[in-house]
Amino acid sequence: MTMAQVQQKLAQLEREIDHLKRNSKPFRSGRWYVENAGRFHNDPVYDEIVRLGREYRESLRPKPRQRKTR
Repeated sequence: MTMAQVQQKLAQLEREIDHLKRNSKPFRSGRWYVENAGRFHNDPVYDEIVRLGREYRESLRPKPRQRKTR
């Protein structure tokens, strides 16, 4: 890359950063979980995600040992 190309690319990146700064919302800290509670209520896709996640976590649990019968 020539120095002119580097300077052009840097100027483009600076413009993009300025655009992002102007159009971004401020970071919201605090109780984000309260703001998002219920967002997926009655959503069948989310229910399926939860079911699959639970199934996966349960598959990772060690299986109980079977007792030998005499």
